[in-house]
Amino acid sequence: MKVVLGVAGGIAAYKACSLLRLLTEAGHDVTVVPTASALHFVGEATWAALSGKPVHTDVWSDITEVPHVRIGQEADLVVVAPATADLLARAATGQADDLLTNVLLTARCPVVMAPAMHTEMYEHPATQANISTLTERGVHVVPPASGRLTGRDSGPGRLPEPEQLFEICRRELERGDSSPTSWGDSRPTRRSDGVSADAAPQGRGELSGRRVVVTAGGTREPLDPVRYLGNRSSGKQGYALARVAAERGADVVLVTTSSLPVPAGVRAVPVETALELEAAVTAEVGEADVVVMAAAVADFRPASYAEHKIKKTHGSGADGSPDESAPDIVLVRNPDVLAGLVAARGASASPVVVGFAAETGDASGSVLEHGRDKLARKGCDVLVVNEVGTDVTFGKDENTVHVLRRGSEDVLDVGPASKDAVAAAVWDVVTDLL
Repeated sequence: MKVVLGVAGGIAAYKACSLLRLLTEAGHDVTVVPTASALHFVGEATWAALSGKPVHTDVWSDITEVPHVRIGQEADLVVVAPATADLLARAATGQADDLLTNVLLTARCPVVMAPAMHTEMYEHPATQANISTLTERGVHVVPPASGRLTGRDSGPGRLPEPEQLFEICRRELERGDSSPTSWGDSRPTRRSDGVSADAAPQGRGELSGRRVVVTAGGTREPLDPVRYLGNRSSGKQGYALARVAAERGADVVLVTTSSLPVPAGVRAVPVETALELEAAVTAEVGEADVVVMAAAVADFRPASYAEHKIKKTHGSGADGSPDESAPDIVLVRNPDVLAGLVAARGASASPVVVGFAAETGDASGSVLEHGRDKLARKGCDVLVVNEVGTDVTFGKDENTVHVLRRGSEDVLDVGPASKDAVAAAVWDVVTDLL
């Protein structure tokens, strides 16, 4: 695939070198188009050596090849990382004063922009208005990460890591001709399941203006100051769902038990137990358009909590032999958070509720049969069913799921695929419902 890597003049330009390496190692033909300012941070020789191609910033080099038109016309993807406040403003207003802005005007392929700048610049109304303009045109604007910036500053505005940007590029390229162009082409698209989709381009801002709550990780139910009852969930699938939703423009709240790095553009609410998770979701669900219950919520918790560590032995018997008895642990049932969400909304269609069913299958039914039964019992709009086990799904980077919709007998099978790809498929289904 032909990829154009645009680089604007920000300190984060050094990260684009790693993104370039990932793209070329994946076999893509990459043309680097920096702005003149970008060359103050990373020189022309570096870009040329890493891409294997000459690098220019103006429209007058190799003029017989008409590069200001040809590069954009032939591209399968344009990604700008970092995209500075200046570059966003020029792109939003359609300026064409250097090679990169000319490429953006001539591109009829997916366009990804990853803003990176100081927090005050990113949060300024002018920058936010430019981002909104670009998003409305179908540009995939990746929310910046929050963290250390130049100097002592810290906050939103950090360029996401190259690996995350590469995954976004990979997904955009995989969509190929099934997606409309990123600059407002309204041609109808066709999803992989054959359903016509004339709505906003999937994966490019169609969740803009939507508020999303995602839960992730396995809850921990404390038994004493040292021990807890838990499960094998890593939270990776929930984090992927939050990350992809943010990349598609949603305002995302992640209620999580996991210590994984919080995705760019996502607000995390840390919890530990099922009761804490239920309280956090209840507090956040009021204005939500979608709630995705991807967390592995414990069905039971200890009826009582021991203030001190429960000892392995408790003394000796009358004959002096060790006491080999073990304490009895009484369990009580945790609330069904998913069913509670469905009950609380009543007859309303909002928020859309997505459940997850981790199933192993048994003598009474298959994974899919148990999933259908759960969908009927819970009453959620979408149920994502996956087979789990000691060496299956939990902690892995890939997943295989069956997506069920209430009122439909159809099943959308996804995978084996990366958890980001699974998340993208789930959000495509949810977007149809919205």
